[in-house]
Amino acid sequence: MNMGFRYFVWFLLLCIIVNDGSLAIKGVLGLACNWGTRSTHPLSPNIVVKLLKDNGFNKVKLFEADPGALKALGKSGIQVMLGIPNEFLAPLASSVRVAEEWVARNVSSFVSSFGVDIRYVAVGNEPFLKTYKDKFVNSTFPAIQNIQAALIKAGLGRQVKLTVPLNADVYETDTDVPSGGNFRPEIQDLMVSIIKFLSDNGGILTINIYPFLSLYADPHFPLDYAFFNGSAAPVVDGSISYTNVLDANFDTLISALEKNGFSSMPVVVGEVGWPTDGDTHANVELAQRFNQGLFDRVRAGQGTPKRPTPTDIYVFALIDEDAKSIDPGNFERHWGVFNYDGTIKYPLDMGKGRNLVAAKGVKYLAREWCVMAPEASLTDPNLPQSISYACSYADCTSLGYGSSCGMLDARSNVSYAFNAYYQTMDQRKGACQFNNLSVVTTKDPSQDTCRFQIMMDLGKHEKPRSSNGQLSRSQMNSLLFVTVLLVLITSIIC
Repeated sequence: MNMGFRYFVWFLLLCIIVNDGSLAIKGVLGLACNWGTRSTHPLSPNIVVKLLKDNGFNKVKLFEADPGALKALGKSGIQVMLGIPNEFLAPLASSVRVAEEWVARNVSSFVSSFGVDIRYVAVGNEPFLKTYKDKFVNSTFPAIQNIQAALIKAGLGRQVKLTVPLNADVYETDTDVPSGGNFRPEIQDLMVSIIKFLSDNGGILTINIYPFLSLYADPHFPLDYAFFNGSAAPVVDGSISYTNVLDANFDTLISALEKNGFSSMPVVVGEVGWPTDGDTHANVELAQRFNQGLFDRVRAGQGTPKRPTPTDIYVFALIDEDAKSIDPGNFERHWGVFNYDGTIKYPLDMGKGRNLVAAKGVKYLAREWCVMAPEASLTDPNLPQSISYACSYADCTSLGYGSSCGMLDARSNVSYAFNAYYQTMDQRKGACQFNNLSVVTTKDPSQDTCRFQIMMDLGKHEKPRSSNGQLSRSQMNSLLFVTVLLVLITSIIC
């Protein structure tokens, strides 16, 4: 190496140190997150990728092979974990040929044509969840095997590895401490077979852990134990004291792996986060507390007592999704660190003097809202049907008890529902005509924590929406919620 070239190399290294504050090249010790796309008005994929990069996220998990998202991620420097939805497991398990076609269409093409850095394929999403009642038990492992064979045939066996995201209910403890952890008896043999296959082929295990859901499911769960800086009494397991549920839950899995001969199996946390709406404990303050503690751990390179070496942790989620199923609860649509439009919900210290950066280049519809007309009566017989219709097509989950709009009076509840529909329909002409009960206003009706949103302008507000007259599953879920909402409004009126 000549002296001039040597000095040039050292100059580049100096630039890295000055600009980034360390020898760690940007991206090596970055953050990971989940990017969901179940939204009526999704952000442009290019805007999302810029949002990821601006905030230091260098790894992302997609739940499905969304072409727009994958193209935008091409040559971005962001590593991708690409998910396969559960409904694809049976076809993939039935034939290697089907798996080969899926890999060619969703992996090979995006790697070769767009330069997408796909590192993992996540086969299924929590397929052994108890609530699925063994629906995917027989198809998950064959699907994993066929996808692996397809990756090898495509020449991607070394580059792209496999994983399966699991819910924490695949393991349990009979001693109430992590060291007693083992897999559920009815799926233990299957888990061992899957883990061995993943291990033999260089794959990893992915586990989703939700401290919020522990609190949501058990009213006696100690609140502080869900957080990293809480004062709850620790769980003592021999010489280890667990001060938070994430560490305890993760190490319960590690104990299960150790008992079954996989003590060195790589494990990543595929989903962990805190919602900001839809429940009494789903709010901005608790979400900020949890995620700040989580990011601090990631930045500090902190692991768990059984796995001190840090692992990848995919924050759930990047952005709110207003079209997700609310089967688990109204909070399902509010897990994002950012609002649906990429605006900041709450401040987070990202380290090195950096704070969250909002999405750039977002355009909005006109500053107008659809509200209940002043002369309209709460006893109008058309009102219940109008609210039901609005909330079956739009997201009204913020109106639930303990949510951000739970304090509204009856008229404001109606206005929120009307506006949610009006915005979801892109402020289209005729979208604020609820049997003469509504009117368009330019005065923002937002109150306290309740935000009456204005939708992003996707250039669709002049295009009629097609409908086959049938409601989707998420709309059916919304109808059930609306029924409860109507009862609440009626109780306010009375």
